[in-house]
Amino acid sequence: MRGATQAKFVVGAIAITLAATACSSSGSSGSSSGNGVVNAIWGTPQKPLTPGNTAEINGSKVVTSILQGLITYDPKTNAVINQNAESVTTNDQQNFTVKLKPGWKFSDGTAVTAKSYVDAWNYTALATNQQTNSSYFSSIKGYDQVAPTKGNPTAQTMSGLKVVDNNTFTVALTAKFSTWPQTLGFLAYDPLPESFFKDPAAWQKNPVGDGPYMIQGGYTAGSNLSLVPNPNYAGTTKPENKGINLIVYTDPTAGYADLLSGKLDVNDVIPTGDIPNMQSDLNGRVINEPTGANTTLSFPLYVGAWNGANGAMLRQGISMAIDRNTIASKILHGSVTPATDWTSPTLGESGGYKSGLCGDACVYNAAKAKQLIDQAGGIPGGSMTIAYNADGGNADWVNAVCNSINTALGNTKACVGAPTATFNDYLNKMSGFQMTGPFRTGWGQDFPLAVDFLQPLYTTGAPNNFSKYSNANFDKLITQGNEAPSTSQANALFQQAQLQLAKDMPVAPLWYSNNLAGYSANVSNVQMDGFKNPVYWAVKK
Repeated sequence: MRGATQAKFVVGAIAITLAATACSSSGSSGSSSGNGVVNAIWGTPQKPLTPGNTAEINGSKVVTSILQGLITYDPKTNAVINQNAESVTTNDQQNFTVKLKPGWKFSDGTAVTAKSYVDAWNYTALATNQQTNSSYFSSIKGYDQVAPTKGNPTAQTMSGLKVVDNNTFTVALTAKFSTWPQTLGFLAYDPLPESFFKDPAAWQKNPVGDGPYMIQGGYTAGSNLSLVPNPNYAGTTKPENKGINLIVYTDPTAGYADLLSGKLDVNDVIPTGDIPNMQSDLNGRVINEPTGANTTLSFPLYVGAWNGANGAMLRQGISMAIDRNTIASKILHGSVTPATDWTSPTLGESGGYKSGLCGDACVYNAAKAKQLIDQAGGIPGGSMTIAYNADGGNADWVNAVCNSINTALGNTKACVGAPTATFNDYLNKMSGFQMTGPFRTGWGQDFPLAVDFLQPLYTTGAPNNFSKYSNANFDKLITQGNEAPSTSQANALFQQAQLQLAKDMPVAPLWYSNNLAGYSANVSNVQMDGFKNPVYWAVKK
């Protein structure tokens, strides 16, 4: 599946995962008048705006606006909403028939057909196209031929995908996968027009999609972006506004100042120091509610000092040395909830959430933490850094985590924060396995199922497995969960997989994220979805 995750990250990537919080004024803030166009904060995407290569939130904000696939999820309940899908049916939970609603068109007027999906999925899966979200298709027959673990592809398309007619295609999976239809709202499953395959580079500069918006004036990395309503859009999320100006910021403080002045209408990157005053600053125009995302602390298991014989004990001790409750309330001002597992409580029992799976390692105990760390041989080299991106408002909580660890160890120099200037540079370091100590990670769901928080991040070789964790039992439990005949049986296996994570602690859960955003007096009906994205189409101005 994802990974992003999600995205994402495989079964998911939107990546990242990392709840990207990059932004500071680039200068052009747009008009604050009631012209119907909404000005929203944005950061530069890591990669071109293709569904197969988008695994972080800045890219996701655009891709999910200009492309739409078979289903979406209700912003408030996570319930599945059929968009281009008329139906997704199966008799055996392994072979599926997808029927499309007729009449859908791309913004260039060409038809959205079954071939639009099959070609897009095959393009993303094919290893030579080097798409981040390729592994989302690993459950489809023939994936191992288009994306072999070693050597070159022996096929260009997956044998499990077949076009039946313009509005029907079939999907054959390698094994039973009872929840597969529920994953199809992730952006990697979006269709692409014929123009993309004729010239992908040209399409990336002027993307054509079937979503509620289309890009006006093309796309240039690092520049602001204009979204306008797509007149050909046939789904249920029709824009309530005349467009969205996405404005690049590299400093969240400048973005917040522009929100207060009315130059920005929607801002979902709030500096930590401004959280306590948001309600009064914005006269109550604040969103602070749970969402399907979390923040974690990853350990570089590819560095020998962090993965020795006593590595798990060391990592558990560091996790236990973090006073999550105090940091959540005093530093992050109630905008997060201390984590006790690796998923999100917004999933609910039906989505696979179960509290407490992290065990004692997620409960602050300074004395026990010091005992474990000392027993493991101490922090490698006597001190450690926690890496993070400086443009995302992370400095305060990283410093607080280090202070908590230092207090537990009785050593004021045991831990210190190590900032990287921009989110893009940080992603490149992380994906290039260049970290030397613990580093900030996070995940926003691609679809509301527990497996999306696990498979793309912790299975062996997964695209968002930035710690390089590998455990055969964990991998087996994820596979068994995907093949389980019911969601409840699948969830039980995914919870067992989390117990393996608790034993190995490659990544320490820190807290569950809230959607935190503010909006100007110029707009109304501002919402956030379960993926940490503003619901742009619903904003009225």
